Amino acid sequence: MSLIEAIIFGIVQGITEFLPISSTAHIVITQMIFGYSFPGLAFEIYLHLASVLAVIFYFRKDVIEVTAGFVNYVMKRRKEDKTMFWFGVYILVATVITGGLGVLLSDFFGDGMKTPAIIALALTLTGFALIFIERFHRYGARKEKDMTVKDSVIVGLGQTLAVFPGISRSGATLVTGLLIGLDRDTAVRYSFLLAIPVILGSTVLGVRDISANMISYIGGLNLIVSFAVTFVFSLLGIIWLIDFLKKSKLIYFAVYCFIVAALVFFLIDPNTVMDV
Repeated sequence: MSLIEAIIFGIVQGITEFLPISSTAHIVITQMIFGYSFPGLAFEIYLHLASVLAVIFYFRKDVIEVTAGFVNYVMKRRKEDKTMFWFGVYILVATVITGGLGVLLSDFFGDGMKTPAIIALALTLTGFALIFIERFHRYGARKEKDMTVKDSVIVGLGQTLAVFPGISRSGATLVTGLLIGLDRDTAVRYSFLLAIPVILGSTVLGVRDISANMISYIGGLNLIVSFAVTFVFSLLGIIWLIDFLKKSKLIYFAVYCFIVAALVFFLIDPNTVMDV
């Protein structure tokens, strides 16, 4: 891998990770353009770690608030910490559901999910989901204090769909959050904070795939550069998305998903099974 290619992979991962357009699909397309087939999931997980560090950095005050509220309520039972305690519980519940079902689905379907047809279909479904939530569903007004365990179960199930390449994790959590009646700001915040334990968990599970072969295949300098670029562009992506959602529509992401789905379906060999 050249240094320029490492930078491009970092940019693609960083920009697309938190937009509702599936970073997996974009990494696949980038691989196909450059003719790469990465062994296992190690490189993708490695770049995801840079993305989650960007989330932690941007939402550091929220992370501290939820963590402190959770711990203080457990230790001192202070009423003012109750909302943050339960918000932390809702993050944990959704994470456990996603982690458990995600592993089961991945083991069951295996590489059968990693075909252009499946990715194109998943992107198309993501697009329709975004159109539905934007055009046919009234936005709610519920905030963290109004959430229930049932809400976290539903969002966890929605997030699990991201095990299918082409289904956006951020898109799935955002759509299900809006479906259960959360206001847009709360749904976005919940989606981003959910990314932290989910991505960290997948990183722990994927550590075994990291080997000397991966490092030699990609290159030590390229790994460092791609990590740094992913972090920077993930941060920019987070800032841009939050600003975009305040004044624009999800339907633009839906149109983009349809375009990418068509490109994947018509331009990539349908018999290809991808390492994603």
